[in-house]
Amino acid sequence: MLNYSMLYPKTTVSRRAVSMDGMWKFHLDAMEIGEKEGWTEGLPGEERIPVPASFQDFYTEKDIREYAGDLWYEKDVFVPGEWEGKQILVRFGAATHRASVYVNGLKITEHEGGFLPFCADVTEIVRYNAHNKVVVKVNNELTVTNIPCGETITLSNGKKMAKPYFDFFNYSGLQRSVYLMAVPKESVFDIDLDYELCGDDAKVSYEIKTTGEHPVQLTLLDAEGNKTAEAEGKKGVLNVRNARLWNVHDAYLYRLVIRIMDENEVIDEYEEEIGIRTVEVQGTKILLNGKPIYLKGFGKHEDSDVVGRGFNIGVMKRDFELMKWIGANSLRTSHYPYSEEIYQMADREGFLIIDEVPAVGLFASLMNFMEASTGKKTAFFEKETTPILLQAHLKAVEEMIARDKNHPSVIAWSLLNEPDTSSKAAVPYFKEVFEKAHELDVQKRPRTFALIMNSVPGVCQCYQFSDIIALNRYYGWYVKGGYELVDAEELFRKEMDAWKDLNLDKPFIFTEYGADTLGEEHKLPSVMWSQEYQKEYLEMTNKVFDSYDFIKGEQIWNFADFQTTEGILRVNGNKKGVFTRQRQPKDAAYLLKKRWEELPLDYKG
Repeated sequence: MLNYSMLYPKTTVSRRAVSMDGMWKFHLDAMEIGEKEGWTEGLPGEERIPVPASFQDFYTEKDIREYAGDLWYEKDVFVPGEWEGKQILVRFGAATHRASVYVNGLKITEHEGGFLPFCADVTEIVRYNAHNKVVVKVNNELTVTNIPCGETITLSNGKKMAKPYFDFFNYSGLQRSVYLMAVPKESVFDIDLDYELCGDDAKVSYEIKTTGEHPVQLTLLDAEGNKTAEAEGKKGVLNVRNARLWNVHDAYLYRLVIRIMDENEVIDEYEEEIGIRTVEVQGTKILLNGKPIYLKGFGKHEDSDVVGRGFNIGVMKRDFELMKWIGANSLRTSHYPYSEEIYQMADREGFLIIDEVPAVGLFASLMNFMEASTGKKTAFFEKETTPILLQAHLKAVEEMIARDKNHPSVIAWSLLNEPDTSSKAAVPYFKEVFEKAHELDVQKRPRTFALIMNSVPGVCQCYQFSDIIALNRYYGWYVKGGYELVDAEELFRKEMDAWKDLNLDKPFIFTEYGADTLGEEHKLPSVMWSQEYQKEYLEMTNKVFDSYDFIKGEQIWNFADFQTTEGILRVNGNKKGVFTRQRQPKDAAYLLKKRWEELPLDYKG
């Protein structure tokens, strides 16, 4: 079990959470001299950088943008005297891809995995009513033993370079918020919730883990603050009369207040906004609150100008407004769990999320987007390092589910993106990952993974593990593009007929499809990369989607243009966005808006 709580930082009657965001001292360490030179006590120089943000796009030097290796952050933080007696934590929303944390010169903790939170318990070493020095050594090198996968090479000039097995830029650093927290020594550690609908009423089953033995009280408040249910004990059921359900674009949130009590005294209090809803797969249907739904939306990235993958509250707001405008109802957090604030927003706005662990690049290719449709096999799961990778993967699944399981917006777990499933060696690996997700999630949400174009019937060894079959398909772009679009459609239908013949009795969704398009490129008749071609491509794919009853969702690649590694096949990034990187619509946005606004939520239900 995780030895740190994944609960979001909140200030309550018993807790304090103070943001450490702002300008931090910063230093690259290409020669790896930091420890030897005493940087754990404080960094040399006066360079400052914003947190949260990726470090790469602030500077004008290419050596910094492409930097791979150790990078150091430092910030002084004042710890108030009245916090004495509490547990003092420094909580990192993420450090990409691994970090070591030092406080007042002492190493407190380290963490591997760049997209999920971890805490440094500094209770024993902080100085009260004084400033304390927090120093973080982050490393952003890619390996095949951690997710996302890739390699790190050394150039002839001695500089390291990241070579991702994935098609997005290796943004890194302290990309999410950092908090200084004080929680009671006896505190709420974890919350598990499950829902059952009983006519107009609902049962909320709960289990609360705490760090002590005192009794627990729960109170459920409606949106107006009225008490609707209460219970006592660490495990039990809240009975909710006339329950208001959480629905797509009709997101009703209750407030669950959890208190650890010592007779009449509150030892700890924590609040969680919850949505009462059920999700399950039944045959080829995806059911929300027992009713069929059809997914319309996007694969996305946390990616924007200047701050890269750093959480940006303004960009988040704009993205949700554009998704509402276009008639979308869902997104996949490709290809890593996003900042927690995005899930909170989805909870509030009534968007459905397929939550994806950072298991991307499990297909050994620096250009997997090109080789995904060539039939290439990489024997990825036959490496001697695979057992190490599996442990990192399982830990990331555990952290993701622990963090995100109580968001009503999260309706499914995506456990890998575009892995090489052509070898039988993948089967035991998949079995372990899928079983772990099922075991950890009390709600038993559907599990899936995104199938690469090589993973077709007769080749893919692992689709049977998915509750929802998720396909990434690019007929008309990487396969038979341009004037050959007519043949692309034929090949597309041929594959879908082969899936149909398997009679899997499962819902299929498209988690990727799309065509690179330059926002300024118009041409009649169309050519690939033009706005006109993107629309023709979409008209073809939409026709195919509408031809098969078992297709229950479409999430286009991508919401917006995003940064990738430079190369001759990428013009300053991936241009498959329906919106530009600056969040302005391409012509295709209007085509999708018309389609998605007309498709009912229970389309093909």
